[in-house]
Amino acid sequence: MAAKPPTGDPVQDAPQVTAPHHAAAGLPAIGHTLQIAQQQMGVVRTARTLLKVNQKGGFDCPGCAWPEGDKRHTAEFCENGAKAVAEEATLRRVTPAFFAEHPVADLASRSGYWLGQQGRITEPMLLPEGGDRYEPVSWERAFEVIAEELRALDSPDEALFYTSGRTSNEAAFLLQLFARAYGTNNLPDCSNMCHESSGSALSETIGIGKGSVSLDDMHQADLIIVAGQNPGTNHPRMLSALEKAKAAGAKIISVNPLPEAGLARFKNPQTPQGMLRGAALTDLFLQIRIGGDQALFRLLNKLIIETEGATDELFIREHTHGYEEFAAAARAADWDATLTATGLSRTDIEQALAMVLASKRTIVCWAMGLTQHKHSVPTIREVVNFLLLRGNIGRTGAGVCPVRGHSNVQGDRTMGIFERPDPAFLDALDKEFGITSPRHHGFDVVRAIEALRDGKAKVFFAMGGNFVGATPDTDVTEAAMRRASLTVHVSTKLNRSHAVTGSRALILPTLGRTDKDVQAGGKQFVTVEDSMGLVHASRGNLAPAGPRLLSEPAIVARMARAVLGAESAIGWEEFEKDYATIRDRISRVVPGFEDFNTRIAAPGGFALPHAPRDERRFPTATGKANFTAAPVEHPELPEGRLLLQTMRSHDQYNTTIYGLDDRYRGIKGGRRVVLVNPDDARELGFAEGSYADLVSEWKDGVERRAPGFRVVHYPTTRGCAAAYYPETNVLVPLDATADVSNTPTSKSLVVRLEQSATA
Repeated sequence: MAAKPPTGDPVQDAPQVTAPHHAAAGLPAIGHTLQIAQQQMGVVRTARTLLKVNQKGGFDCPGCAWPEGDKRHTAEFCENGAKAVAEEATLRRVTPAFFAEHPVADLASRSGYWLGQQGRITEPMLLPEGGDRYEPVSWERAFEVIAEELRALDSPDEALFYTSGRTSNEAAFLLQLFARAYGTNNLPDCSNMCHESSGSALSETIGIGKGSVSLDDMHQADLIIVAGQNPGTNHPRMLSALEKAKAAGAKIISVNPLPEAGLARFKNPQTPQGMLRGAALTDLFLQIRIGGDQALFRLLNKLIIETEGATDELFIREHTHGYEEFAAAARAADWDATLTATGLSRTDIEQALAMVLASKRTIVCWAMGLTQHKHSVPTIREVVNFLLLRGNIGRTGAGVCPVRGHSNVQGDRTMGIFERPDPAFLDALDKEFGITSPRHHGFDVVRAIEALRDGKAKVFFAMGGNFVGATPDTDVTEAAMRRASLTVHVSTKLNRSHAVTGSRALILPTLGRTDKDVQAGGKQFVTVEDSMGLVHASRGNLAPAGPRLLSEPAIVARMARAVLGAESAIGWEEFEKDYATIRDRISRVVPGFEDFNTRIAAPGGFALPHAPRDERRFPTATGKANFTAAPVEHPELPEGRLLLQTMRSHDQYNTTIYGLDDRYRGIKGGRRVVLVNPDDARELGFAEGSYADLVSEWKDGVERRAPGFRVVHYPTTRGCAAAYYPETNVLVPLDATADVSNTPTSKSLVVRLEQSATA
């Protein structure tokens, strides 16, 4: 039997701390997976559900976007994927009786962990203006409320339509179509907070804002550099690809301020030898100072240029632009300045260079550790420079690999969820549907919060996610959300955003990936795009959590009919009945999706075209891959301060908290911990186990404080610290964003530690 949800929030005042682990997965991962799954689903449902995860006839894991190979294991999931599935397929239910018992003020006092553990929401709920708790509402009335609010706005640009990365291609396409037919490009999404920097840098330099490698490329690489990424927790199935690459002779360099268990050794639970001994993955660990990556790659580029015969001159001549300006900037790189910026030794960098020069096929993988700094876009451009120098884009076993976090965040962008759409996309959309889409840019996440704060936006609609929990400057964001006239959340489970509302609020319960989706046209499936541009189908197999749930496409279609009325010539009703009709229209609007319904029927789906990878063709403004020459930057650290990176625990996926442990880092029973180098901690006067308030420092002079964090002496880089989000989002100023991409700089916060009143 499944366990009942907790009735009270667990006490987190005294987390236990042991030494960090040096290997990931293995028997502990299996044991924890089964424990969580049984608590949420029970034994029989666990077996029925987990054996369908990531299978060709099953459903796509609602966790990360790492791709599957053509040949699938019987158990094609990782520990954290199983947790995500268990939380969605849980037998626990949040009914109207729950909301009657718990007013919004009570929900606001609870932790994200407690909220998420209550189970699946079963009915649409309305918080009326002046009310203190959510009440049941009919679907018809819910859509009337949305229509009333949207029609009352002075401009369509006073509405915001947010999308999380769990949203399917079909639902995302319908949402952007509705928003543009309504009259706005205000389509912020979770990518604005994570890989927007990657898309900005890659679009400029290689002409497409996506990675250029496949799983086969990973397996055939000579060298894989994993920078600013922790796959052991955030993308565990990636470890299998790294293990296979190592077995074929690849070398791996990991670049990170923190040593991470998953990159040290992987105990593959799919093989007996993997379970017992595991495979060592990292050949060279560069324990870099936070924000020093651009300086590292710039110096490596200088050294490559200065090494006779090391550059691919033919590739540079035929396929690139801007080399001479870049090379001049690279030759000016200074050893001493680089060592200061990176915290590395000369020997570290010389060892890395030797491995780079020995490799004929190099891949660079990265995640938030590179994308959430002020200088993230120049950093990723420098990574591209590094690969271009030796012709490592557009050939087997080489390329760029930004590893996306959420399962369809890349697909949502492909479907048009973007506040700054390509005019060619809008032209195709308008031609297909007979509408006139707005051409002016909309709001991204940060600008959407500013618009709510300043009274320029009044209606907020979220397709999934936990906007309040994921965004920066928590106090500012929550105050902004409370200024809205209406907040709407399409959700499967409770989270913090449901407790931070506008004057009126709606919770619209929806089907999850694991749920069977039957419409008037029969049983339906949806599609997703993984981190490597593969599109495949997802079919749920479980009875929905309640009879009153609607699918995401159905919610958008009904909302559109209520808001746009009879004057809309778009066939919203047909879209709800049969998702194949949505895919037909996608095939005529989105490049690469021609003959969508036929191609998606193939087991495993299909790969989208990628000109740099497939043809060594670079659709940039110059028609070639672009070298760039930005000034090298790194965060400056005042005396007595630390650089803080926010991060996930191993019991966490994005803002969803599965438990209170971080097994690989040796943390148990609490999340309010800050990892500090022992020498830094002693110099600052903080003993192991003492408590500190974290206070960020920013040019506006506003005090942003996260109180009561247990200090953990941890082997992080000198001058650097780490703590979990969303608890530390309060420290991230709203206007502390990356140049170009406007992504919050959650990985490089200047903080001071103050003695805490917490004992």
